[in-house]
Amino acid sequence: MTSQTRTGDAPPHEQADPELLPAELRIVLGRLMRRLRGVHSFPLTQAAVLGRLDREGEQSIGALASHESVRPQSMSQTICELEADGLVERRPDANDARRTQVAITARGRAVLDADRAAREGWLGGAIARLEPGEQETLRRAVALLGRIADEG
Repeated sequence: MTSQTRTGDAPPHEQADPELLPAELRIVLGRLMRRLRGVHSFPLTQAAVLGRLDREGEQSIGALASHESVRPQSMSQTICELEADGLVERRPDANDARRTQVAITARGRAVLDADRAAREGWLGGAIARLEPGEQETLRRAVALLGRIADEG
């Protein structure tokens, strides 16, 4: 291992075998996600549900559970917690009176917006400390990561 790798002067991908890039990317993205989670004002599962309801509109508990890859019982518990905090509300399904839809409330949207602003503020500050060329590299990397994410 070179001193550059130990001191962090050069990114690991510039020195490592290209076959190691998937593992390095997974590790770095995991570290970044843990840092962002540290800025969350509420549990990650709740943030994911609020974010989905904000982006996609009201949904059933079953649909939310499926999207978040959890059991419906676990999602019901998450919804109960969010509902107790006034962040979501249950509404009768317009097409099937036996079903319930979950929607984000105005308070839920305000809390979510504040949480997003805190995370983006932290991330924006970190990006601002990069050199302009590094920021451009990051812009290109975000586009590439988006393509990878969309491959499914």
